[in-house]
Amino acid sequence: MAAPVLTYEGCNFLRQRLILSTLSGKPVKIRKIRHKDDSPGLQEFEASLLRLLDKVTNGTVIEINETGTTLYFQPGLLVGDSIEHDCCTQRAIGYYLELLICLAPFTKKPLKAVLRGVTNDKLDPSVDVIKLSIFPVLKRFLGTDEGFELKINRRGAAPDGGGEILFKCPCRQKLRPVQFTDPGKIKRIRGVAWAARVSPAVANRIVDSTRSILNKCLPDIYIYTDHNKGSQSGKSPGFGLTLVAETTNGAFLSAESISNAKGSEDGPTIPEELGKNTAVSLLGEIYRGGCVDSFSQSLSCLLMTLGQKDVSKILTGPLSPYTVQFLRHMKDFFEVMFKIEPKQSAEEEDLNLGGEKLLLTCVGIGYQNLSKAIM
Repeated sequence: MAAPVLTYEGCNFLRQRLILSTLSGKPVKIRKIRHKDDSPGLQEFEASLLRLLDKVTNGTVIEINETGTTLYFQPGLLVGDSIEHDCCTQRAIGYYLELLICLAPFTKKPLKAVLRGVTNDKLDPSVDVIKLSIFPVLKRFLGTDEGFELKINRRGAAPDGGGEILFKCPCRQKLRPVQFTDPGKIKRIRGVAWAARVSPAVANRIVDSTRSILNKCLPDIYIYTDHNKGSQSGKSPGFGLTLVAETTNGAFLSAESISNAKGSEDGPTIPEELGKNTAVSLLGEIYRGGCVDSFSQSLSCLLMTLGQKDVSKILTGPLSPYTVQFLRHMKDFFEVMFKIEPKQSAEEEDLNLGGEKLLLTCVGIGYQNLSKAIM
């Protein structure tokens, strides 16, 4: 019997709906996509996302009406294997890579993807954040370090891009239930200060200004400088900084900033200001706390839901609006509801350590990768 078609309106959270539709096997119909705009219908970056989904799956049916304001999506089987994709430069590679990370563990063959486009912009998580912050969460649920790779072959700043990355991910038959409720204490901070088509001194200026703030909090800080030149530097000038704080129990909290794009109305960015702002953002993320940061909340919720029929628990800081909507969609597609309760230890209350924490609990649906042969 055919699965019921879920109907939504508007262009918001299109990527969430496509991810959950593909994993649940339920077709989805989205109406009134920017129907009142001057340029109605799907944008180029959304069409590029649909083309990428088509490459990863087999048998997917995508129907778009003439104006592009109505999309019907019927998911096929996740195949994986080797793919190459030129991403639209309206959004960064991180926009497309987050979709692949959600789907890659459940493909028939291990995924090897080469994506080209913008590696760093202000809108989407950069490739560096995904490598430093989201990868450890994925490894915790898959229970392995083997087969993971995320390599930046070329940097490509906004707006023209020119970057290229290689992403490899193993596939598993089923996920592990995870109970991760004690983040521990911050033990070290690592980071990457990158610069492309600008002076090499820019990266050093970023590091010095960042250290001027973070050295007051912690001695173990190492920020790697990555200066790209020639063919490795993409088509646009830019620079940025990604920081990640690691705790004693293996939690990773990250923050990043990037310079204004070439030709931006905001004018040029001062490297020292960017370094200080990123350091303050990281301290804000540490204050919010939890075992996963804002970038990884939605992925953690998805993998908890798809785990074995056992209880999974994870401690987070305040939920981002993106994660809140993700939980609502999870109820639509998988009929799973999370138990969310505030949790603050006695020590944290006494010392006023950080913001309010939330304990997310759910029972997995026992999702299995049917394409993966049982050894």
